[in-house]
Amino acid sequence: MVGLGAIARKLFGTANDRRIKGYRPKVAAINALEEEYSKLSDEELRNKTAEFRQQLADGIKLESLLVPAFATVREAAKRTLGQRHYDVQLMGGMVLNDGAISEMRTGEGKTLVATLAAYLNALPGKGVHVVTVNDYLAKRDGEWMSQVYGFLGMTTGIIIHGIEDDERKAAYEADITYGTNNEYGFDYLRDNMKYDLDQMVQRGHHFAIVDEVDSILVDEARTPLIISGPLDDRSEMYNTIDAFIPKLEESHYEIDEKSKSATFTEEGTEFLENLLKEADMLQGNSLYDIENVTIVHHLNQGLRAHKLFVRDKDYIVKSGQVVIIDEFTGRMMEGRRYSEGLHQALEAKEGQPIQPENQTLASVTFQNYFRLYDKLSGMTGTAQTEAEELMDIYSLEVVEVPTNLAVQRLDDDDEVYRTTREKDLALVELIRDCIERGQPALVGTTSIERSEELSGLLKNAKLDHQVLNARFHEQEAAIVAQAGAPGAITIATNMAGRGTDIQLGGNLDMRIAEEIPAEIEGEEREKKIDEIKADIETKKQKALEAGGLYVIGTERHESRRIDNQLRGRSGRQGDPGHSKFFLSLEDDLMRIFGSDKMDGMLQKLGLKEGEAIIHPWINKALEKAQKKVEARNFDIRKNLLKFDDVMNDQRKVIFDQRIDLMKDEGIVEVVADMRHEIIEDIVSQHIPEKAYAEQWDVDGLHDEVQDILNLDVPVKDWAKEEGIADEEIIERLKKAADELAASKAANFTPDIMRQVEKSVLLQTLDHLWREHLVALDHLRNVIGFRGYGQRDPLQEYKTESFELFQALLSNLRKMVTQQLAHVVLRADEEAFPEQELPEMHEQHLNPLTGENEIAEEDEAAVAEMMGKVPRNAPCPCGSGKKFKHCHGRLS
Repeated sequence: MVGLGAIARKLFGTANDRRIKGYRPKVAAINALEEEYSKLSDEELRNKTAEFRQQLADGIKLESLLVPAFATVREAAKRTLGQRHYDVQLMGGMVLNDGAISEMRTGEGKTLVATLAAYLNALPGKGVHVVTVNDYLAKRDGEWMSQVYGFLGMTTGIIIHGIEDDERKAAYEADITYGTNNEYGFDYLRDNMKYDLDQMVQRGHHFAIVDEVDSILVDEARTPLIISGPLDDRSEMYNTIDAFIPKLEESHYEIDEKSKSATFTEEGTEFLENLLKEADMLQGNSLYDIENVTIVHHLNQGLRAHKLFVRDKDYIVKSGQVVIIDEFTGRMMEGRRYSEGLHQALEAKEGQPIQPENQTLASVTFQNYFRLYDKLSGMTGTAQTEAEELMDIYSLEVVEVPTNLAVQRLDDDDEVYRTTREKDLALVELIRDCIERGQPALVGTTSIERSEELSGLLKNAKLDHQVLNARFHEQEAAIVAQAGAPGAITIATNMAGRGTDIQLGGNLDMRIAEEIPAEIEGEEREKKIDEIKADIETKKQKALEAGGLYVIGTERHESRRIDNQLRGRSGRQGDPGHSKFFLSLEDDLMRIFGSDKMDGMLQKLGLKEGEAIIHPWINKALEKAQKKVEARNFDIRKNLLKFDDVMNDQRKVIFDQRIDLMKDEGIVEVVADMRHEIIEDIVSQHIPEKAYAEQWDVDGLHDEVQDILNLDVPVKDWAKEEGIADEEIIERLKKAADELAASKAANFTPDIMRQVEKSVLLQTLDHLWREHLVALDHLRNVIGFRGYGQRDPLQEYKTESFELFQALLSNLRKMVTQQLAHVVLRADEEAFPEQELPEMHEQHLNPLTGENEIAEEDEAAVAEMMGKVPRNAPCPCGSGKKFKHCHGRLS
């Protein structure tokens, strides 16, 4: 029986169909302008930009310019790149302009689509950010598309890792800026650590187009961006805590090896409270009082270090250092350290010198960074499976844009084998068949370890193939570009090679760069290009006859979207193609979802060795399993975000406050208000409300006034005056403190005093904010235990983090007032010294590998890579030179 929803969709079309239909009149209007715009001279076309900007200044709405602006960009792309936007690409640009996600299949030209919305939204002059997944793509796309923008009189900036602040600032000043998600986020954090507005590089968050939006806003968003710096030496605390752990009995803790977590039982907590009291390390009576969050965190890390991490398996001790062993490769990860005090706990356990812990100086999640933009949009080939999350977290709707040509790819049902060995034999045979028939194949794996295993099998079978190395994106792009040659076999992990299409027959641009030296010019160059074109066309026909690109999945990923990304590599622009996934009951996903029962059933059915079961029901069951995993991951991300939102509200307050202070507006009033509030606090502490004069703590008040306000005033004499009240004492103290501040300003000139006040305020605020971040980190790590007491951890976190924030503001008032009251400047001091930023380390952990994406590649891997680079290809070091003119000079 057909459902009512299906009948309604047939009659009215889906919401997506209606939206696409709504774009068609605009597409027709752009097409109608094509003939007129093609007759314009280059200068007349360039002048359109100034014309549009004038119209905006005259009050016309940006949306009214969409049709002529898109027509202008299409004409500019034809003249500069020799590429004309298809109608579906115009629709994709409209989706981006609407602040939505344009889902377009691989090979539909998303890089070109971005130019339409980027140009239109750059007209107001507030800057547009195009976000890519790696530096290579930021540089490639920025340089490539700058031809279009430059032709129309717009500037393009490119932000990549390692460039200096002045270059960053210039890149952000451009009309359109290309960069990676990491770089944009780190620039935002660094800007909010600067001490002068002129040092800040970003100029706001107007409009962003996020390429590979599902990868950046969903996958990468599982871990925050962190800027950290070294912390004071705390080795004594680590050693004290380490001495407690061997005293624990098994009833004192619970271990979960699967999630690598360890928790203390009620009995254990009581035992530790007694030990901490003896060591004078416990504040209050309970371990779980807010003042003890840091201690609880380090106790947990000490327990994990002793009970979950095994020497010579998880780490080794070498030359006085604890060195991590990579669980996938077994290699030593020198220079890498576990975070949040775990590495220090291991050093204490092994009796090695304890290296200073890194402290979080600033952090932000991608969710909260990208929600800063006034308008956000994105594009990808696979977002529909994450549509709910993208709408829920970013208010981004996913719109499926039709393909330019119908998809011809054949998608087979999965083949399920009983064992990995049987599956591998079937994979090798299929790959051998592809090579013999001249069909190019892309073989997808879910881990680096698995790709190396498969590569070993193919080597043993003497089958030529390439393995993608996800670390060097330029080299990766070169391999992907040639993966469409007849019989080419390419192994890729987690759809590496994004941003470069697999073109049947090979990629012309890559082959020109690789095979024709730059010094060959003129007719000889043209002749060689024609030869390459003819060769590619011959190879393309052979690949087409063999059935196009064959995508072979070696197992299912826990996310169906990653599988779809792999599958989508085949059948670009109407090409034929084929895809099939090979599974075994020993695969992770199959094991998680009860493969034991299935194994018994298959044996009963008489499944012989080497045979596979193929049925659409299995596909449906797997899809359900993947949906369960994805739903669970979404819940985890949503929960993490709820906690981060609490910190984000505080982050915004602090960052806004810093900018106001740097603007230097009303800093005298800010400092005076702090001084007055502190005086009121001091007096209320020592002269309680409605207390008799004999109950006043006059000595304490005198000492604190001297300590904080640097005032030696006769408080004791005032207290003896007949009928004097606390209000009168407050007023006298305010007057005396204000006079001291005025005399300092007069001595050192008001300008220098303003600089001093601003400097003290900013530095104190930063110091307290960093301490606050550490406290929040530790609170987050222990707050989950409140759930055992039937209390909502999130609500508890909100309450306690607010209390900590209130304490931060109170400490700020006290510390700033105290420092300014005691500050002494030499009379000959002409200029105030420039403040320096602290030592900073950037970190974004790759959610799949756990490695820091920002860390520099190790030399061995670089050396290995250098050996595989074609002489005329760009050098992987990122210099922009050809390999033979750079690292390849001596090879």
